[in-house]
Amino acid sequence: MKRIVILLSGRGSNMQAVVEFCANERWPACVAAVVSNRPDASGLAWAAERGIATEVVDHKLYREREAFDAALARVIDVHRPDLVVLAGFMRILGRTFVQHYEGRMLNVHPSLLPAFAGLHTHRRAIEAGCKLAGATVHFVTPDLDHGPIVAQAAVPVLPGDDEQALAERVLLAEHRMLPLAVGWFVHGRLSVRQGVVTQIDGEPQFIS
Repeated sequence: MKRIVILLSGRGSNMQAVVEFCANERWPACVAAVVSNRPDASGLAWAAERGIATEVVDHKLYREREAFDAALARVIDVHRPDLVVLAGFMRILGRTFVQHYEGRMLNVHPSLLPAFAGLHTHRRAIEAGCKLAGATVHFVTPDLDHGPIVAQAAVPVLPGDDEQALAERVLLAEHRMLPLAVGWFVHGRLSVRQGVVTQIDGEPQFIS
């Protein structure tokens, strides 16, 4: 039974998608805990109502990133994770933390990486005149919003789109893609060679 720990900073809609997919598809896995850097993150309440352990490591209590990272790792490791999933976790994690979970930490980012790493992805895509936007699930490496790509999903950028409209369309794609990618990891269906991820059953890694 694989153990998953999910990190979030807000409402946790991607976390909800993973929890529900895990139950509905009867994965040999469980979401062992949901951890947030924000005590007021509404995703914590949703998880607690379903009997999932919740934890808070408030980043505001730590003056240095390294101290926050160390405290966060201690809390995560109590739950003995096979996989850590960053699902809307809005903190940059340091090299030591990332290396501690090397090969077993996935992130969902709201752009078609390597384009638009960092923040304000939807605004930047619109300003650049992109006709497609989307999201990426990737293994986390010390380089921000980089790492071997597991899956990508694309959505059209429509005339008249603003940030919110595009963000909502991308988020729906994330809700389909992230559980799929986590499920592949749980079932041991991913191979990483020379920085390239392959779904070993040949399932499409691009979701339209």
